Amino acid sequence: MTIQRAAAYARFSSDNQRDESIDAQVRAIEAYCKQKGFELVKIYIDRAKSATTDKRPQFQQMIVDSEKGLFDVLIVHKLDRFSRDKYDSAKYKRKLKLNGIKLYSVTENLDGSPESIIMETFLEGMAEYYSKNLAREVMKGMKETAYQCKHTGGLPPIGYAVDPVTKKYIINEEERGIVETVFSMFLAGHGYNQIIRELTEQSYKSRYGKPISKGTLGTILRNEKYTGTYIFNLTDSKDAAGKRNGNRHKNSEDVIRVEGGMPQLVTKEDFQKAQDKMNQNKRQPGAYKAKEMYLLSGLIVCGECLKNVGIQYAMMGNTKYSGRSKLKYVTYRCGNRDRTKACKNPELRREYIEAYVLAQLQEKIFNDEAIPLLAKQLNEYQKSKETHVKADQQRLNKSLEGVERQIDNIVNAVAGGLNNPTILEKLSSLEQQKIELETKLLEAQQVKEKAAITEDALRQLLSGFQDHITSRNLPEIKKFIGSYVEKVIVYKEHVEVIFKLQVVDLINGGEGSRTPVRR
Repeated sequence: MTIQRAAAYARFSSDNQRDESIDAQVRAIEAYCKQKGFELVKIYIDRAKSATTDKRPQFQQMIVDSEKGLFDVLIVHKLDRFSRDKYDSAKYKRKLKLNGIKLYSVTENLDGSPESIIMETFLEGMAEYYSKNLAREVMKGMKETAYQCKHTGGLPPIGYAVDPVTKKYIINEEERGIVETVFSMFLAGHGYNQIIRELTEQSYKSRYGKPISKGTLGTILRNEKYTGTYIFNLTDSKDAAGKRNGNRHKNSEDVIRVEGGMPQLVTKEDFQKAQDKMNQNKRQPGAYKAKEMYLLSGLIVCGECLKNVGIQYAMMGNTKYSGRSKLKYVTYRCGNRDRTKACKNPELRREYIEAYVLAQLQEKIFNDEAIPLLAKQLNEYQKSKETHVKADQQRLNKSLEGVERQIDNIVNAVAGGLNNPTILEKLSSLEQQKIELETKLLEAQQVKEKAAITEDALRQLLSGFQDHITSRNLPEIKKFIGSYVEKVIVYKEHVEVIFKLQVVDLINGGEGSRTPVRR
C-alpha cells in the first residue's frame, strides 16, 4: 500500500483564537496524519494574513507546488484557514482537484458525500459571514473615532503628525513647508518638475528618505484635509477582484466630514484654485498627449517674466502650421502668454534652442579638456553627499527603531489574544515599512562606499552621449540634459544656460553661457 504524501497549510490572522495558534494547528495536523497514515512532507504557513484574500505568499506557493505533484493531499485545521471567501474557496479547490489533490479538514469530517458537500458550503458561508460581520463591527468603532476627529490608523498626511495623548492631528513643523511650497508654487504657475527641484534644494524628502515624487505632489494638491476639514471613509473599499482604487470615492452620505477638525495648512480659496487648475490641466493635458519630444520641457523658463514681474513662468512646447504649404513650426513660448497675454517675449524655434543647449553641454562639460575639472567636481560633490547620507542614516535608523517598537507592541497584543483585524493589517503595513527602511539604509551605505569617479569613466560617458546624439536617441538625450542642466532662461535678446555643476568656459574664461537669440 502506497503511503500518501501530505502537505499542511496553517494560517494565523487577527481573529485567531489562542488555542488555534500556528503551533496548535500544526500539532493537530501532525496527529491527524498519524491517525490516517499520511506522511507529512511539507508545511506551508502564512502569518498575519487574512483569509478574505488570496494574496498569501505561502498559500500561492502551495497551489504552485500542487501542480508539481509534490504531495497527494492537503490538510488544514479548519476550512476557514483555507479561505473565507466563497469564490476563492471554490476556485482553489477546483485547482487542487484538477491537480489530483484532496483537501481534508482536521475538525470537519468532509468525506465527499452529498451531505458533506452541503455542510462544507454551509461552513464556508458562515466563515465569510463572520469575517464581513467582524469588519462591519470594526468600521462602527472607527466611525465613532472619526466623529471625534481622531486618527484612525495608517500614516498621517504629509504635514501632519498624531498627538500621542489625544490621538488627534497636529502640524508636523518639519513637513509643513512641503505643503506650503507645493501649493504656493503650483498656484504661481510652476510645473511639477520645478516644484520637485525646489523641494530638493530645500532638502525635503519623503518619510522613507526618497525625493518627493510627482505622485506625492498630486496627492497633496488633492487632499482637502489641508483646509482644516477632517475627512473619513472617503475612498471606496476593495472591488470584486480585491483591488483598491484611491481615486474611487464613496457616496457623500457615507463620508464623515468635520469642519475645523484638523489644523489648517491651506486656505479654502487656495485649495479650490488648485482644484480648478488641476481640472483644467486634465482637460488640456498638453505634454501628456504631445506628439513632439521637447528636450527642454521642465527646464526652459521665460526670462522676461522673471525680470519684469518676478515670476518664473515655464515655456511650453507649441506646434503650428503657416503659409500656403502649411510648413510645420515647433517652438517654445511662455506659458504666461496664453493665460494673461501680458508677456511680450517672442516664441523661440525648438531646433535652435535645443541645438544650442546640446552644443553648450559638449563645449562646457563633455569635452576632453574639461573632463579633469569635471571629475574633480563630481568627486567633491560625492564627498559632500556622504555628509548628507550620514544624516539620512541617522534619521532612517530612528524611524526603523520606531517601526520595530510598534511591531513588537502589536505582536505582544496578538499573543495576548487581541481580536482585531485592523491591527493585523497595521502589522503587515509596518513590516512593509521596515523592509523599505532597511533597503534605504543599505542604499545609503552603498552611497558611502561608492568608488571615486575616474576620468576614463567620464570619457566613456562622453562617448555614449555622442552616440545618442548621432543616433537621435531623444529619450536618452533628454535624460542627459536633465542630469547636467539646471535651467535655460530665455530673454528677448539672449539665452542663458545654467548648469548643475560650476563649469568654467575654457574658451572665454567665464562661468555660465550666454548667446544672442536667433528666432
